[in-house]
Amino acid sequence: MPVLKLLYCTRHSDLLGRVRRPLLTISFALTTLLLACVCPTNAQQPKKIPRIGLLFTNFPSTNVAREEAFRQGLRDLGYVEGKNIFIEYRYAEGKQDRFPGLAAELVRLKVDVIVSTGPATTHAVKEATATIPIVMAQVNDPVGNGFVASLARPGGNITGLSTLAPELSGKRLELLKEIVPGLSRVAVFGASTIPGNAQALRETELAGGAFGVKLQYLDVLASKDIDTAFRTATKGRADAVLTLQNAVLFSQRTQTADLAVKEPAPCYVRQS
Repeated sequence: MPVLKLLYCTRHSDLLGRVRRPLLTISFALTTLLLACVCPTNAQQPKKIPRIGLLFTNFPSTNVAREEAFRQGLRDLGYVEGKNIFIEYRYAEGKQDRFPGLAAELVRLKVDVIVSTGPATTHAVKEATATIPIVMAQVNDPVGNGFVASLARPGGNITGLSTLAPELSGKRLELLKEIVPGLSRVAVFGASTIPGNAQALRETELAGGAFGVKLQYLDVLASKDIDTAFRTATKGRADAVLTLQNAVLFSQRTQTADLAVKEPAPCYVRQS
């Protein structure tokens, strides 16, 4: 099954809301895989109820809308949780060191499919199993991350969604320019560990040159880096903050939003 390239861009206020379309796509991919995994070869064999493993980077309380959209997508395809499908939820609570253990736990449970919700969780699940099908969500560069051979022919046991859209990076800067007419300095929060961010940063730099905007790149690799990044941006007299895909910023989005509100500069947070 080819990897689907999903192009979308959301404002900060939409981070918890506009999730239904991509999750419906994931649900459709899951249905295809589940049918292949659990259809009995002999009509006399008892019907097996499929089980999905769902691995999140953050807390249960931050995933209420996403989980319901996911379950609704499954219901639309005829799967009702607790009736003809089971879902095993696991939450890393923003702690990346928990990913390997949680992924291994899902493998031990012998789930039929595992849904990973970002590059870090996909890497952990990929390391844990080479046989259980994996459906990845919101991975900006699955090829660059080494998850698949190509988008057209991923190979292995991984499929899902690619959100790689570096061409939108310049548009985000353009939107900030419209919001702040005198925009001259922008702090860019990213993560050097995410392969797709390098291309997104290049596109942003090209747009910055065209608009006469000076960029200040700041690496955010842990939650402790968020406060430091905002302080550095303030000291650098940034007129605005632009974020690239970053699992830390997403899992700590409440902290990020609170700090952004305290700062006088507008903050454009992309969905991760």
